[in-house]
Amino acid sequence: MSADLSVILPEAALSVFAMAGLLWAVYTGKDRAAPTLLWATAAAFVVLALWIGWTGSGTQRAFGGSFVNDGFARFAKVAILLSAAAVLLMGEGYMARRGLLRFEYPVLIALSVVGMMVMVSAGDLIVLYMGLELQSLALYVIAALRRDSVKSTEAGLKYFVLGALSSGLLLYGASLAYGFAGTTGFAGIVAAAAGAGHLPLGLLLALVFLLTGLAFKVSAVPFHMWTPDVYEGAPTPVTAFLATAPKLAAMALFARVAHDAFGGAAGDWGQIVAFLAVASMFLGAVAAIGQRNIKRLMAYSSIAHMGFALIGLAAGTAAGVKAMLIYMAIYVVMNIGTFAFILAMERDGRPVTDIGSLNQYAAREPTRALAMLVLLFSLAGVPPLLGFFGKFAVLQAAVAAGMTWLAVAGVIASVIGAFYYLRIVYFMYFGEEREPLDPVRSPVLSAFLIASAVVMVVGVANLFGIEGPAAAAAETLVR
Repeated sequence: MSADLSVILPEAALSVFAMAGLLWAVYTGKDRAAPTLLWATAAAFVVLALWIGWTGSGTQRAFGGSFVNDGFARFAKVAILLSAAAVLLMGEGYMARRGLLRFEYPVLIALSVVGMMVMVSAGDLIVLYMGLELQSLALYVIAALRRDSVKSTEAGLKYFVLGALSSGLLLYGASLAYGFAGTTGFAGIVAAAAGAGHLPLGLLLALVFLLTGLAFKVSAVPFHMWTPDVYEGAPTPVTAFLATAPKLAAMALFARVAHDAFGGAAGDWGQIVAFLAVASMFLGAVAAIGQRNIKRLMAYSSIAHMGFALIGLAAGTAAGVKAMLIYMAIYVVMNIGTFAFILAMERDGRPVTDIGSLNQYAAREPTRALAMLVLLFSLAGVPPLLGFFGKFAVLQAAVAAGMTWLAVAGVIASVIGAFYYLRIVYFMYFGEEREPLDPVRSPVLSAFLIASAVVMVVGVANLFGIEGPAAAAAETLVR
């Protein structure tokens, strides 16, 4: 038992921290403790990320193999923790100015991150569901944190209803897998499939329902319908969080289920994932063109980007998983910088989300406009920025796996998607003069925006710095 507890020590430590923070805030003045608790939570995330990154090695299994701590899980956990810390710090000013910085906010974020850490280490369908629901229940609440806003309440309700539907589908798939394999452990499911010589109908149906439930979590088409409304209605810091850590965790869980539980049937699930990838890339790219609200635009952008990440997963190889991890790490950094820019879009103290308000922005804020230009070009996959190499990695993995048609579809979707990114650049540099936005007074937001843009430029020279850990993580998953 002590050996099992040592494996889950980071998750246990963060859970204890969240509960202790909750009790401390209740007994010391509730919302007055929120700023301190927020900074303490961000610091806890960073400390845990360093702990996991520096002390972890090899593969440890706990509780009969239902919890796995391997290189893949550690890579995902470090990225999740660091992105969550960044989003917490970025959103403090926004939440405080609008009376939304309640003590529950950092506590719910911490509990959500615990769920994500459990998800990416799942070696059993029950553990998978526990982590997924812990993450989701916290996210449902913070999406509706602005209680006096109809849009925020609507966002939380839509997210909850559709999230419950996706959980039901996932549970049905888990029950089918258990009924056929006689176990909920991934190792047992793999053994049952291998013993049959091919993927039997029962496991094939289980696979379809499981992937459907997971596709909701990554907002892949045709299970994407919640994303634009939730992104628009939720408070912007919450939207930034939804666009980063949960997406990375869900994609890592997708890879875990595909390779650990159904690794011998890549030919079966690869076709499903390839369809999800193509549909997501094209719908996200086309639907974003007509958006005027920048948060809805980023929602469709995230759908398209999840499609690109799924290309790497569809390849069904270690190179494909490595490419997916690289892509998701780059995507998270790009979104952190982009949402740092969106959080600073205000006029007369009120948030502004209309992209037309960015007309001639470069004339008033040249440094921030240049940083945003770099991020938008990187999101579009324009070389030689880091976003280009992320897309190149997943397309290369698809070609190497004999799925050249999927790579071609990715190139076409990327060209279509470049339009709406370049339109924002056009507004910032060449748009007609309008009522200007308020000047940016937040050094935290400026620091995250500029730092993200710098990473997109100088990170190209250090791409191998992330390739090595990503390759090692992929090799521990795909054996």
